[in-house]
Amino acid sequence: MTVTGKSKASNTAAALALALVLALPAAGCSAGQAPAPPGSQPASEASSDGALQRFDQAALEQAFKNAAQELRVPGAAMLLRTPGGNLTYTYGVRSFGGTDPVTPADHVRIGSITKTWTTTVILQLVQEGKIKLDDPVADYRPEVPNGANITIEQLLTMRSGLYNYTEDPDVNQVLDTDPGKVWTTDELLAAAFRHPPYFAPGEGFHYSNTNTVLLGLIAEALDGKPLAAAFRDRLFTPLGLTGSVFPEQASNAIPAPHPQGYMFGTNVLTLDDPALPEDMQKAAADGTLLPADQTAMNTSWAWSAGSGISTAEDLATWAEALGGGKVLGPGLQKQRLDSPRPVKADDPGGALYGLGIAKFGKLYGHTGELPGFNSFAGHDPANRVTLVVWTNLAPAPDGRDPATTIARTLIGKIYW
Repeated sequence: MTVTGKSKASNTAAALALALVLALPAAGCSAGQAPAPPGSQPASEASSDGALQRFDQAALEQAFKNAAQELRVPGAAMLLRTPGGNLTYTYGVRSFGGTDPVTPADHVRIGSITKTWTTTVILQLVQEGKIKLDDPVADYRPEVPNGANITIEQLLTMRSGLYNYTEDPDVNQVLDTDPGKVWTTDELLAAAFRHPPYFAPGEGFHYSNTNTVLLGLIAEALDGKPLAAAFRDRLFTPLGLTGSVFPEQASNAIPAPHPQGYMFGTNVLTLDDPALPEDMQKAAADGTLLPADQTAMNTSWAWSAGSGISTAEDLATWAEALGGGKVLGPGLQKQRLDSPRPVKADDPGGALYGLGIAKFGKLYGHTGELPGFNSFAGHDPANRVTLVVWTNLAPAPDGRDPATTIARTLIGKIYW
């Protein structure tokens, strides 16, 4: 998930930004317009507005399996909740070349879906009167360049113009050569602030992890506790998210059970183009190029922008809380759901992003990617449809985000 500028989905550092870039334009159009395959019968029975009421389980499972195989992922999981029933399905194995199957209970790194946790805490603090959306960031972080003219709302909506530190070549080089490095937030912000802004505050859109790191620091200061404790007290415990974790910055661990996470190539190699060079794509296809195991990477470089860990069940529950208003009052919830707007003025039917939330057709949620893991979580509150997909490869050799690509395929069969 940068929604403007070149894609860097396969780049470790920029992977958080890239899942959104590739997923949103395709899924941001009306999912109800997705055609059925030529010559096929509709896979579901729909209400007047195209919401799924019943689904063809075999057809969805086959579509999921076919997409996972095409994308060459070792393992993947999907969870679908609808008024017509629920479906959980898994594909493949936890380790490349292994035999241990993935399970719905597996823990995975969720990348930028973490942003929805961070931004929700900020919005709860807005409700409590501890901060305002139009407050300048300089009131809370005086070191931010031009911070007197950047608002909290602009951080939330990715319209601050602040440089995305995960696009910094030096950061990417370190992630390749020292993946176990424990990054401090001071280091992350220093990497961002040594670059000029993309544009003046409010004058454009650029997906930047710098924004969410700042919001995490502000949330800690206002709530008077570490961000992990704020997530626990405000989100995890009230919603019963027992499989969700915001790890300590020094921790490389993922709770058991979990799959291994894999990535082809390196961050520097894929910095400007997420797809591998053609010869490497062919080598990946014929098995002579193997992916690197990224499971033990320290994700402190992502911190409040993307270091969260969760399960499919927790992600579904979280997506329903996020889109259904269980974590915000009615007024601010409506403002949040009304906030997604085109990230490009000349492409009103493309990507939509708002107050720490994206919109994929009828579904509200987010995507997440970092080396080895890709995830999608969305909820349609009007029609009570929830979809979660994760994979233990990110990105695919051709640069696509596997989970978001699979989710897009499923959305086309869920709505018609």
